[in-house]
Amino acid sequence: MRSPDDVHDEWLVLRCQSGDAAALAELVERWQPRLERHALRLTGTADAAADVAQATWLAIIRGLGRLDDPACFRRWAYRIVANKCADWVRARQRDRGRASPLTVEPVDRNPSSNDSTDEITRLRSAMAQLSPEHRATVSMFYLDEMPLAEIAQVLSLPIGTVKSRLHYARRELQAVIEKGENDGQSSEP
Repeated sequence: MRSPDDVHDEWLVLRCQSGDAAALAELVERWQPRLERHALRLTGTADAAADVAQATWLAIIRGLGRLDDPACFRRWAYRIVANKCADWVRARQRDRGRASPLTVEPVDRNPSSNDSTDEITRLRSAMAQLSPEHRATVSMFYLDEMPLAEIAQVLSLPIGTVKSRLHYARRELQAVIEKGENDGQSSEP
């Protein structure tokens, strides 16, 4: 079932395909933060994420006319980000011999006032300890609310592998959070 946001995005894509510059501006405004967050999860640096997001938008603008199904925009855009991140990593590997791993989870610039700062900090810390593959899978599933089948298409993986990564990522998160809670209890008098 499609949400009103999904329908709105499809409508914007159709308007973009017919040459509406205002629709493109709105599409960029709606999707830039999501695509940049995804790039940050994959590259590990804000500068690289901004560069990847810019390259992604160039590819989106060039290829939007060839996108047959506007309902596939999210999956298509995330796939482009993943490909551009892979290009970025390969370029850095050539330059430095290896790419640096992601060390911090992207920070949501508009946290809800109802959220507990301590819980968010603990969760971000726990997510930062996940492997990049697990972190990306968990982020797409929980933060971006993507269905498993769509994550599988974005990552070019079988759905069983996505389910497995999500399962093990949840277990890792639970273990890290429980360890942190136990460490906090043992240090109290």
